[in-house]
Amino acid sequence: MRVVDPGGVEVGVVDLVQRGDPNAVTVQAAPTADPGGSLDELIESAAVEEPDVPADLAARLLRSGYLKVSTDLVPAGAVYVLAEQIDTVTDERVRLGVPVADLHPEE
Repeated sequence: MRVVDPGGVEVGVVDLVQRGDPNAVTVQAAPTADPGGSLDELIESAAVEEPDVPADLAARLLRSGYLKVSTDLVPAGAVYVLAEQIDTVTDERVRLGVPVADLHPEE
């Protein structure tokens, strides 16, 4: 689904939808794998947990719910949209209530 900001700027496309969880208070870092471990442990340690942002923002995103939007507008290739930053949703697109500059880039 396409995502546009209030000025009609094409932000990108929705990559992930996460419902909010009011009980999500903290974000725990994933345990690190032993570098001498198995290939499965190495792959798991390299996997990125969502949302890939600082812990305080991650907690806020998890509580409110968010969209992850793939975009060419930031070097990281994705931004996160808090649920309260969404203005309207139709069959064709998501219209944001904030400009692209107010969105949080993926780390």
